[in-house]
Amino acid sequence: MNLRNKRILITAGPTWVAIDSMRIISNSATGTTGILLARDLARKGAKVTLVLGPVCGGSGYQLPNIRIVRFSFFHELKHALIQELRWQAYDVVIHSAAVSDFAPAHHIRGKLKSDRPHTLRLKVLPKLIATIQRVSPQSALVIFKLESGISDLELIRRARRALSDQGADIIVANKIKPKYRAYLLDKEKIYAKVDAKETLVKSLITLIGDIWN
Repeated sequence: MNLRNKRILITAGPTWVAIDSMRIISNSATGTTGILLARDLARKGAKVTLVLGPVCGGSGYQLPNIRIVRFSFFHELKHALIQELRWQAYDVVIHSAAVSDFAPAHHIRGKLKSDRPHTLRLKVLPKLIATIQRVSPQSALVIFKLESGISDLELIRRARRALSDQGADIIVANKIKPKYRAYLLDKEKIYAKVDAKETLVKSLITLIGDIWN
């Protein structure tokens, strides 16, 4: 497994969308999986670009030899992906960022008054996976799917459906409740089952090296 000089782009962290000029909708993603992937892939000699959302620094990890592109909002992530994928050819894209699925239908300028209730109407945001495939169809693509409170069998079923719908090569299907569990799979095979993020990172890096070396 030789990953030296492989060009790998990783997205990680949460994504914001604006409610008004002061308030946002976000999620609880920490970016830890993407950060650990970037760190360990760089240690193996890969040329890594980490497109990192609004987490504090690098979440406490040292990230030498990694090019970091920061974003906060959905439109900034989309712009960063297009710029990066047009700028250079990547061998693999690992799309682990927790991208917002919804945004307010209308952005409000200024600040909503806090002395009265408000109703937000949400619109569905486009899937950035389609953007990645359109701009860089030659890149191998790893995507993530997070679920909660379902059986492992249902998790795998939904993951395979997502693979088919979105046309990725590998999917990491993970769930957080009742406890963390993740599967690495494609349309035909389950490559690994893991119970911790650190183990997931090691297994995914091994799989990338085996498949795309």
